[in-house]
Amino acid sequence: MNTHQKKVLELMKLLKFLIHSIFITLILTQVCIAQKSIVVSSTTSTEQSGLFNYLLPIYEKISGIQVKVIAVGTGQALYIGRRGDADVVFVHDRVAEEKFLNDGFSQKRYEVMYNDFILIGPENDPAKIVATNSIQKALELIALSKSTFVSRGDKSGTHAAELRYWKDANLEPNAQKDTWYKESGSGMGASLNTASAMNAYILTDRGTWISFKNRGKLKILVQGDPKLFNQYGVMLVNPDKYSHIKKEEGQSFINWLISPNGQKSIASYQINGEQLFFPNAKP
Repeated sequence: MNTHQKKVLELMKLLKFLIHSIFITLILTQVCIAQKSIVVSSTTSTEQSGLFNYLLPIYEKISGIQVKVIAVGTGQALYIGRRGDADVVFVHDRVAEEKFLNDGFSQKRYEVMYNDFILIGPENDPAKIVATNSIQKALELIALSKSTFVSRGDKSGTHAAELRYWKDANLEPNAQKDTWYKESGSGMGASLNTASAMNAYILTDRGTWISFKNRGKLKILVQGDPKLFNQYGVMLVNPDKYSHIKKEEGQSFINWLISPNGQKSIASYQINGEQLFFPNAKP
């Protein structure tokens, strides 16, 4: 082998080494990127209202942390957190959130934002509820007239609120015996589709209603009752209970949500000039 051939061989070895090094570097970079992510179990209202599609790219750009959302009802979202299958829970059922906290599945709850629940119904309003601004009175009239009502029936935050309102009205409708009371067992968007198809009454959060396009002949009939206030809270799943919880990344997301920049981002999310959520994190 002459000198020229030896130099060519050495160059080929060097090139092979460099290619191999670059390949390993790319793999390690991908692994690092993959590690900088969190799982958030949250409600269908935050996802179907379009809020997450708006917020997450802002947060991911400044933090480099990818947020993977599991959008289910609040009950399921908290159950996922109890199993340790999410790093953060972002939900809207104060009673269930405080139980989650008291049971040791989180160490602190942060209030983030609010909107309100509204009672939607047919334009012709067969139960004649439009004259009342009381959710309790409206439900009494719906039950009395046996007008079709669609419940989510999925242990979500909205479903929990609905059940509290029925209880306040001293009523306990049952889908098994009350033919006018229907349970969809679905998220807010799908339940609104069911109500639209059936021309029925339904309780929804305002954010999902604003973003909902298949309204049919439905409209807002009851709103403004203080009982319809809808608070959202966020919690880091307890890393002392589950060692795999991404504590730093999860807390980073929470800290951003309650920071002035995160709160400003929440307030700036609008559809057709209408604000969907109102930030109220405590300093």
